[in-house]
Amino acid sequence: MSEMFDAVDALVASRSALPPADERKRLRVAHGLTLDDVAGALKVRRATVSAWESVKKPTEPRGPEREAYARLLTQLAKLYPTPAPATFTGAPAPAESAQAPSLYTGAAPEAAVMTATENTKTPAPAATSRPASSARSTSASRRPGAKKAAPAATPAGGSDPRFENGPLAVLDIADDGSVMAYCTGGLVLDVPAKSLPSLVDWTLKEAKLGQPKLSGPGRPADPLLVLTEAALERYGLPTALTEEERLAGRIPEGHKVVKQLTRADWQLTKRGFGPWARIYRPARGSERQCVQLCIPSWNALDTRHWGDAAQLPPADLARVLGVYASRVMTPRGSTAVTGLELMTALHPPTYAVRDEETGALRQADEKTPGSLGKDAIDPMTFPPCEVIDGHPVLKDLPRFHVRGPAEKLFEEAHDWARPMTDAECTLRHLVGIDVNMAFAAGANGLNVGLGEATHVKAPAFDPKLPGSWLVDLSHVDLSRVKAGKDRWVELDGSLLPSPFTPKGERPEGPAWYATPTVAYAVELGYEVRPVEAWVRYDNGRYLDGWYNRLRDAYLATMADLGVDADLAPADFLTAMDGYKARDPELAIVVSAVKATVKGGLGKLRERPRGEGWRPGEPWRALSRPTWRPDIRAAVISRTRINLHRKIVKHAAFTGQYPIAVLSDCVVYAAGGPSPLDFLPYREGKPLPGGFKLGINPGLVKHEGTQSVLWGEEVRERFEAPELNLARYIKDGTVTDVDNGE
Repeated sequence: MSEMFDAVDALVASRSALPPADERKRLRVAHGLTLDDVAGALKVRRATVSAWESVKKPTEPRGPEREAYARLLTQLAKLYPTPAPATFTGAPAPAESAQAPSLYTGAAPEAAVMTATENTKTPAPAATSRPASSARSTSASRRPGAKKAAPAATPAGGSDPRFENGPLAVLDIADDGSVMAYCTGGLVLDVPAKSLPSLVDWTLKEAKLGQPKLSGPGRPADPLLVLTEAALERYGLPTALTEEERLAGRIPEGHKVVKQLTRADWQLTKRGFGPWARIYRPARGSERQCVQLCIPSWNALDTRHWGDAAQLPPADLARVLGVYASRVMTPRGSTAVTGLELMTALHPPTYAVRDEETGALRQADEKTPGSLGKDAIDPMTFPPCEVIDGHPVLKDLPRFHVRGPAEKLFEEAHDWARPMTDAECTLRHLVGIDVNMAFAAGANGLNVGLGEATHVKAPAFDPKLPGSWLVDLSHVDLSRVKAGKDRWVELDGSLLPSPFTPKGERPEGPAWYATPTVAYAVELGYEVRPVEAWVRYDNGRYLDGWYNRLRDAYLATMADLGVDADLAPADFLTAMDGYKARDPELAIVVSAVKATVKGGLGKLRERPRGEGWRPGEPWRALSRPTWRPDIRAAVISRTRINLHRKIVKHAAFTGQYPIAVLSDCVVYAAGGPSPLDFLPYREGKPLPGGFKLGINPGLVKHEGTQSVLWGEEVRERFEAPELNLARYIKDGTVTDVDNGE
């Protein structure tokens, strides 16, 4: 009989209507369940449950999952009935609450035991509206004793009571003149501080802001305060920098606010009081006293990476930065700075040990295993081939000497194009495909040097040994390459870029290459005989954790935008069409995550930034362990080789060759406007080792489509038969044409 009842329950559940997406989320959060909890119980992906709760474009569960999900929601609805509308001043209307951003957290698990009547007495303020003065106190915004449910992708330890109010707050001024701190999850706090020194004190003692450490030997992230223009005026700071201050990157040391901090025994870092100011006192034992400020109106949030985030209302800006902080880390500066800091946070250079004599904690003398160490490599010990022009190790070179390939490691992304063939001109479309998170994928699993390099003469090449190799690869012929253990394929090498130079030209003699480039020459079936090399015997997969963190952040945010990782090719192209418009704020997070990848890798070879530097002298970046141009070169080398390998596989199987390649974008001539018109899918399966549509790093998406006539007209108009059309394929707008010079 029980089996019959179960069957009836399942039949009813499979036909019953499910509550709206926002109600599904309310019920889950009220019971203290995470997306992972529900996904694990129903044996589906986390992103699938997130899509069921998406307010903007919810999906509906099917089959057995729908029956189980409906049963879960029914039981939760009995425990947590829909609260009655709030009636006090400043409470958001029910419709406003339903429109709250999908990543905001609602009531806490402890609060779930309250009755509906109690909930209507002290509701949480809407994240997108400023509460009235009667509801502005901390107790009104966050019930005493109640804790917020952890937002999606909160790092391990997110329930740390020291940081229960989240990693950051956006400060603004209410209509009645009081200072409000908009935190993540829709929480709003009153700020009693009347001056900047007292604001720093309040942040460290009462605000409960910060973020748990990302690794065992690491340390928690310092709290971040974002100051709006109104908050700047309140605390005596300019709302915008003068031209002189902008060039200096800071306000003068004699500014009255800087003097206030000095009198209160607070210090600033060497970069001074700028868009990303750090205010601190020397640590006492293991206790840090440091607060970071972000000032959007001083261009702290670069529009190239953060879009219009600086113009968002305080609650919305808190949401954008909060999602980024929970999935990547609390911003430490620009996306480039944060990308570099993420490497260090995941692999701290040293760790704490207890002194046997005093019992106090101190830094260990040896480095943390797998890290780059606590001390930078002596700048004068870097291989000359790996450093940039002006480095101290090159100070004895003639002033106007130009180093060639045999003197300088030059691993950069591809920038190559060729004229179209007659057959390609008969086709109608030029279709661009772009590799997702290409440089992150290039870092995944890459073995890089962790210590100093050793110089070796006439070495035997070892593809597992990271380093720089002086070798002649001019004999590698792309017209005949190895495609397997004993199988060779014939190609039209004139239609392919060389994988060994950024411009795609065939090398003319010995040149310096990173390990992945030389390994690819061996993979193509050709012998290599290095003349000399700088190799690093101390090595490891330093960037794996960094890649995993950024990959997960990217995939989770794209899933929230309706682009899942397991979509069929056609469904993926549909989901990508206009995904940014579904939630422009989350689209900003996606842009920032991608900029964190590229910027972080670029910082590994940071150049001098003024400060009176002269060629041959050291500059500030050389003093940190993460100044590692060899690691940057290895990642770029592997990224370029990964793309070239797919191009060769595609050409061998289809006979189609690229028209242009720019970094991670490839353009092909095709008979139709879609990537599916030229990518060789068979029964939904892509070519093994070739291009595959999808959102995962290393897979490709549609970059843009233009007509063949457009391409020919542009090249003719600018008299540039090899103009790189990949640069303009996205929207067809042609700018900055240099005729290839």
